[in-house]
Amino acid sequence: MNGSINHHYVTSLKTLTPHITCLTVHRNLLYAASLNLINVFDLSHYTQIDAFNESPASGFVKSIAFSGSRVFTAHQDCKIRVWLITPSKRHRLLSSLPTVKDKLNRCIIPRNYVTVRRHRKGLWIQHCDTVSDLGLNGLSCLESVKAHEDAINAVVVSDDGAVYTASADGCIKVWKRDDKAKRHVLVRTVGKHKPTVNALALDGDGTTLFSGGSDGTICRWESKCGGENDVVLVETLRGHGGAILCLVNVTGLLVSGSADRTIRIWQKKRGSGVLLCGAVLGGHEKPIKSLVAVSSGEDDSDSNGVVTIFSGSLDGD
Repeated sequence: MNGSINHHYVTSLKTLTPHITCLTVHRNLLYAASLNLINVFDLSHYTQIDAFNESPASGFVKSIAFSGSRVFTAHQDCKIRVWLITPSKRHRLLSSLPTVKDKLNRCIIPRNYVTVRRHRKGLWIQHCDTVSDLGLNGLSCLESVKAHEDAINAVVVSDDGAVYTASADGCIKVWKRDDKAKRHVLVRTVGKHKPTVNALALDGDGTTLFSGGSDGTICRWESKCGGENDVVLVETLRGHGGAILCLVNVTGLLVSGSADRTIRIWQKKRGSGVLLCGAVLGGHEKPIKSLVAVSSGEDDSDSNGVVTIFSGSLDGD
């Protein structure tokens, strides 16, 4: 490897409710979703400063994304909620998507309905099941894509606009916007996991894709000839004793969280480019559902090799 991976435990943050489903960091604030509640911690002193979305009717919070001072949260009740971060770092609900106006404007026209399940139709702007992941590129619903035959578990977007989706049907698909057709089209299907694909991560330049499956393996895919049309499997990483539930890539490190209650940190072996496990982190009592990693510098080259990893588990830590 390029060097040894030294690590030490920093702290444990307790949420008000158990079962952490999602973690993310924005403006030095850590957002930890547990059940329906979203807990906010200030990373300057690791203290909780807010908790919002107290209504249990929304179900579990599955994903969190940001655009400026607005927070977008995906919920089990099929809705996306939009929140405003106030100057006091509190959170105020602005809207739920789709809005009532969105639905009223489209409900009369038959072509706005699509088949969502057998013998059932719904508006194309409205999810018919849990919203499991978010990726922001604009703030209005422009399109509905029938992407997979089963639940979509992960979505990642590269800097050039390519959208990667992973599903319980075992497929990873690549989509790109067709400006003439004004919609996203399928570029290709990237291989196929035998089991469910639970997690995706892209490296810094978007040429390498990592996918984690329910069989405990991590697949490393690379784009050849500089495009998504030729993506090949480079290697398969093994070591976890349970399903891979989350992946994150930062400063040349791949971090994986598993149902086996451990976190593994992978790094390229010097000279060969093969990824090896450089550290195994334990401490959780239940499966690790979410990871977020933050480098200490403003960018990867300014991190001084220091990366802070936050892990969220079904044990509530």
